[in-house]
Amino acid sequence: MTIKAVRLNLGKIKLFLQKHKITLLALLTLVVFLMATFSVIGFKINQQVTTNLKLANQLKATGAKLNYLQNQDQYKINQSLKKNIDNIQTSYKSSLGLYQRILDLKAQKQDTSDLDKEFAGSLDYLSQLNYSSGSASLALLSIDIKKQEDVLALSQVPAATSQNVTQSNTPPGSGFSVQSVVTDNGSFTVYIIAADLNSTKVIVDTASPGDCGNNCPVLPLSDYVARSGAFAGINGSFFCPADYPSCAGKTGTFDLLVMNKNKVYFNSANNVYSTNPAVIFSGNTARFVGQALEWGRDTGVDAVLSNYPLLVSGGNVVYGGGGDAKFEQAGARGFVANKGSTVYIGDVLNATMADSAKVLKALGMDNAINLDEGGSTALWSGSYKLGPGRSIPNALLFVHK
Repeated sequence: MTIKAVRLNLGKIKLFLQKHKITLLALLTLVVFLMATFSVIGFKINQQVTTNLKLANQLKATGAKLNYLQNQDQYKINQSLKKNIDNIQTSYKSSLGLYQRILDLKAQKQDTSDLDKEFAGSLDYLSQLNYSSGSASLALLSIDIKKQEDVLALSQVPAATSQNVTQSNTPPGSGFSVQSVVTDNGSFTVYIIAADLNSTKVIVDTASPGDCGNNCPVLPLSDYVARSGAFAGINGSFFCPADYPSCAGKTGTFDLLVMNKNKVYFNSANNVYSTNPAVIFSGNTARFVGQALEWGRDTGVDAVLSNYPLLVSGGNVVYGGGGDAKFEQAGARGFVANKGSTVYIGDVLNATMADSAKVLKALGMDNAINLDEGGSTALWSGSYKLGPGRSIPNALLFVHK
């Protein structure tokens, strides 16, 4: 090779380095940044694997850093970064989902110390950018979480035997009942409370007096029951628990439409075009709508509560599957339903969302909507029948007229 050729090649290399200097520096910075970040996370997690606050903070920090990376020009223009960022995003989402399931178990007074240690081990792999081992570790953790969720679900069913469970597909005419309902998906234990709307008023109570964007107040179900003079109640709509890392900046908030007992509408502005179902109670009637956008802001009614999915409408199952992955896990499924002028609240135990819909159909319900579940599960009739679970921002209550 001639000196001229060598100089030419060196010139090309220099030109390439100058052209891609920002990209190469960004890649190097990213690698160093990620290794340092995950090393810190792994070290801290190993020090206190059972400390919920530290685990939550680690995930919040990782989420913030991921958001930062995705908004850099390098992410948009350099395909060599994509694989690393995809790995971070995948492992972060997986870690976040599993951690929130662990938190739900904690909220139901379950010992999760072994799961905490497994979770810490998974973060150790990720801190070393060892995505293969990290993913395998998270997969095993998911299996172990599922086992503990199943144990919890099954423990609730034997506990129901002390309530004199009978096999019946006929819902109670009034009051609290525990019964086994037969469907083509199997038999399911149901905790159910019935009330006649001719003598019962359904209300929604909220811990906050109005819309709240963050650090919103929450209360246990028993407090809602006591302060409203209710004889029965159940946890309300989906919300952002304070212990969920994904809820940072919006803890205690719920996005769905609600009108509370003081005739105050919540989240009205962001539900103008909502396609989530809702139930409206007024006098001796219960009206279920497939989309909240079908409802105005009438304060002449007793209560409005939106949640999802709609399970039964017009006596038929309308839930077709899909949506949140949690819907496919077996657990206690809260519901509010009606059959004529009788309203029902309760929980189907050890059921998927599809199972719950079939149970309510088998009970002959005209309409039914799913309520919040997991660590928020709570049902009251004279005392806690299920729960108390974590404190909640709103509750559906039965009061005497």
